[in-house]
Amino acid sequence: MTASTEAAKIVTPEFCQGIQYFGETLPGFEQYGKQAAIAPNKTAITDPSDPTAVFQTLLYADALRYLTVQVTGSKASGHPGGFASQVEAYAALVMLGYKNIITEVGHHAPGFYSAMFLDRSLEDMGITTVQQLRDRFREHHGLLGHLSGFIPGILAPAGPLGQGQHFAMSAARLHPDQLFPVTIGDGGLGEPYIMSSMAHFHTAYPGVTNFLPVLVWNGYSQEHHSMVSTQSNERMMAYWHGNGFEEVVLVDAKDFDDKNQPGDYVDSTAFSFEQRLAFTKAVLVATDEATRSALSGKLTVLIIKQLKGAGVHARGAKSHNLYAMHTLDNPDIVNALKTRALAPAAWEIVRTNCERAGGGSASRVAVTESVLPLAELGELPLEEYAVGGDPKVSTTAMGKLVAKVGECDRNYIVTNADGNEASGIANINQALKIIHPTEDPVYNQTPGGQVYEPLSEDACAGLAAGSALMGSRTLWCSYESFAINGLPIWQTVTQAMAELRRPTPSTVTLFTAGALEQGRNGWTHQRPEIEAYFAAMMRNGNVFPLFPPDANSIQVCYDWALTTKNKGVVITASKSPLPIRTTFEQSRKAIQDGAVVLQEIKGSKTVVFAVIGDMVLMPVFEAATYLEAQEIGVRIVSVVNPRRLYRPSDVAWDSCSEPDGEFLNDAGFEALFGGDALVGVASGASGMLEPIMLRSHCKRDTFAWKRGETTASPAQLMAINGMTAENLVKRALELVG
Repeated sequence: MTASTEAAKIVTPEFCQGIQYFGETLPGFEQYGKQAAIAPNKTAITDPSDPTAVFQTLLYADALRYLTVQVTGSKASGHPGGFASQVEAYAALVMLGYKNIITEVGHHAPGFYSAMFLDRSLEDMGITTVQQLRDRFREHHGLLGHLSGFIPGILAPAGPLGQGQHFAMSAARLHPDQLFPVTIGDGGLGEPYIMSSMAHFHTAYPGVTNFLPVLVWNGYSQEHHSMVSTQSNERMMAYWHGNGFEEVVLVDAKDFDDKNQPGDYVDSTAFSFEQRLAFTKAVLVATDEATRSALSGKLTVLIIKQLKGAGVHARGAKSHNLYAMHTLDNPDIVNALKTRALAPAAWEIVRTNCERAGGGSASRVAVTESVLPLAELGELPLEEYAVGGDPKVSTTAMGKLVAKVGECDRNYIVTNADGNEASGIANINQALKIIHPTEDPVYNQTPGGQVYEPLSEDACAGLAAGSALMGSRTLWCSYESFAINGLPIWQTVTQAMAELRRPTPSTVTLFTAGALEQGRNGWTHQRPEIEAYFAAMMRNGNVFPLFPPDANSIQVCYDWALTTKNKGVVITASKSPLPIRTTFEQSRKAIQDGAVVLQEIKGSKTVVFAVIGDMVLMPVFEAATYLEAQEIGVRIVSVVNPRRLYRPSDVAWDSCSEPDGEFLNDAGFEALFGGDALVGVASGASGMLEPIMLRSHCKRDTFAWKRGETTASPAQLMAINGMTAENLVKRALELVG
């Protein structure tokens, strides 16, 4: 029963080194295991009902279960149960030739790693044997606990639930000839945005149906029964039909149970071998039906209903993860491995099918393993306004450039939760048109538009960030106060970009209508705490919040953002007409150095105002006139790119796949911020000022956002938050006194 015999050593493939248990040859192997079901020079099985194909799909399913338990047991850590309940569906997809498989379930990672091992994708990171697979699991520079773009063949990150469908839809839009299955857990189905995001996408892109949700309906979430566990098959199917899915294909393991298992959710590995084959055949046929339906223009879902933990160390929620006692010597782990163990010849058949399926390893054929070609943009029509001239709306100035990008690049999309007009960027809608099935010139709507406007920030951020991860240019626009609802997937994508093994366009955002412009709407519209998230994320190494002070600077910021790779670039600007304070040359230097001097007044002592934001410059300039009258020198510095102002050791820049190690040196920092006193002023979270406060040796203090309130003007709102010229002058004099 073990691999220690000489006979086993002779016939055991080299990649099996590290497998602890080998099984006896399964009944029918002599007939159905003579040669691989996927023929040489083919990419898939030819008939899902063919007994050989069914038999070898079952072998593949058992191989995945075995490796998942072996890998997690090797570290007494990880999550085998959820993946185990749907391996027949995963195996069927691969045997049918599909390798662009996505998941929203990070806990399926060990199963996906097992699949990537079997098709040889992991050889790109030096993993050629099961022993190495075990050794590298959950290790630094190895197989991370949750899926990551660092792993060969993995299309998208997974971990936070409710996100995988965004990646599948993004990829489907960009690759209309490919199928993108995405596994969704029934626990994750309770996340609030999965169904609504797919519904809006289907309304906007009715012809893009080549993504296939695969619902893993196993009755349990992480620690208890899933909230949809009480639904009948009919109600579950009605739920998907009611949300716009034309085809709902469901396979219920209960229909094949010949062991009288209790409950609605059963384990197919407990069936007789004949019924296991019958269930596997049903899954294979159903998967073929679902994939053909999705590729033929019908919005389709595949549902596999099987008990969580089928075929592994435990069942139900108890199978979700391993605990410290679940080592490879644990009786439950040992029993699971021995029960799922395959003969060496079966492993060879499984490996051959996985190698041939889809035309090769996922690390070679998945769409994310190559760079998506981008349209040439040429010179953007930047328009430089005269310093001191008429006030201009920054967002509108950027909108002109966005329109040009969209005209040049038809893959380019702009997403906004139905608010471009309110954000001073109606010119984007006018040029690129809102995607809507109802043609209406009054509202700039057309089915072929490039502006995606659901009311869900998650859907906006998801399609924009997901498309950028898949290789396309995008722009997510939002009010700063609402964007926090879309931040989770944007954060996931930027972290994935830091680890990604290929260059991809940065995910770019434009956040408008800052808190100071929303006085009369009260605190609900005045929530700039999202800036604290970005301030923390700057230390990741690839996140760059930009704060252009005027309409010239914002154009330069966006022009720069378009040239970057694998970054998260956040542009925050007002939608109100504001003074022009910088030239293009100054703006370019500000992006490179982090900041630019807007005004310098000589005096007996020097107060430096380090300002983040545009509208908040008004009380600062007013304060400067009072200080000048008292013969106090003032230097007003606009902080445009605070990430550049950290010290290199503060930021994990060198661990990023596309590293950006540009930081302002000490002499440059002193030239900008050196003085007798430093006052940091931020119209949002004070955390953005951290890189300056870390390096300054002056006496210093900060003025920053405290809370929202209903007011009649920005000046009144700033006063409530203490950001008045009077307060700035008072504190400056105290510091230099």
